[in-house]
Amino acid sequence: MRRIILLAAVLLLTHQAQAQIKIGVVASATGPSSVIGISQMNTAALLPKTMGGLDVQYIALDDASDPNQTVQIFKKLISDEHVDAIIGPSGAPNAVGVIRFAAESHTPMLAPVGTTAVVLPMDDVRRWIFKTTQNDLLIADALVGHMKAHGVKTIGVIAANDPFGQGWVKTLAGLTDKAGIKTVGVEYFQRTDTSVVAQSLKLVAANPDAILVAAAGGPTVLPHTTLIDQGYRGQIYQTHGAATPDFLRLGGRKVEGAVLAASLMLVMDEVPDSVPSRKVAADYIAAYKQRYGTSPATFGANVYDGGLLLSAAVPIALKSGQPGTPAFREALRDALEQAKELVGPQGVYTMSPADHSGFDERGRVLITVRGGAWHLLP
Repeated sequence: MRRIILLAAVLLLTHQAQAQIKIGVVASATGPSSVIGISQMNTAALLPKTMGGLDVQYIALDDASDPNQTVQIFKKLISDEHVDAIIGPSGAPNAVGVIRFAAESHTPMLAPVGTTAVVLPMDDVRRWIFKTTQNDLLIADALVGHMKAHGVKTIGVIAANDPFGQGWVKTLAGLTDKAGIKTVGVEYFQRTDTSVVAQSLKLVAANPDAILVAAAGGPTVLPHTTLIDQGYRGQIYQTHGAATPDFLRLGGRKVEGAVLAASLMLVMDEVPDSVPSRKVAADYIAAYKQRYGTSPATFGANVYDGGLLLSAAVPIALKSGQPGTPAFREALRDALEQAKELVGPQGVYTMSPADHSGFDERGRVLITVRGGAWHLLP
């Protein structure tokens, strides 16, 4: 009898070990995208320790901002670690380059990136990808609304020559055309460029009422400050890709007056308590500060949201299969698609088969830079 009991205990422990959920986290903690990736990597330590009553093992890896390393890491997480889901990577080019590996292995991927190319157009590949940032269209709509309200008739664009910047050029053009705003110039630059004087001079010469900088992370600063140095005095807009402390620190007085639409996390003190995301954002920021002694960039919340979405989906998926199995991953994908009114620090998610981002207008606020700090626009 004792032997039978011991054997049963061993089998139970084995089952529990097998049932442990494994989640990969891929972030650019070093390299050019580290301004985005550091807070994302740090946030991995704040993700839920249990989901659906099971322990969660996180395998957090740095891709050094290199899309080739991202591919290698994804293959390792899928083939060697047999993860149930992956949160990451940080950069748009990195994410676009690995969505097919997530789809081929039927591994849900929660992409904390700006570009909509990871979830649109929806197809058999993108059905495995969920996006934990606001879609470009949602942010662009708010910016174009501000332009119309302030009499902007012409606009220029300087964009990073990557999926994020290219996607923004297309998205903005569709909205500005409808709004009767004429685009008088579009210039591109590489994320690693140390000068954008030539592009800036062309845009300044076109003399648009406003200019949009379409980039993410550190590369948002150089075009903005260069335009000011070249004498541009019109309104400069930024996307949510500029929502970093480094934008304020590196841009200094030259980014005063910038307008962007982004997460309410940037202006927490000015957001009313009635906003659903305020408490979740405050709790996340407090936990991050306690652990690291500083506030997170909003990009960290993209990874945090991935944890919240998975935590809500896992109990549903466990009804169909055990972690580590194709049945569980398939059920997890289906459950993520069913998220309804899930409150995160940046907004409220409602997913559907056609919408794998899920944010509505509650996922954005209009913000300006004044006195070296972010402030809510009325």
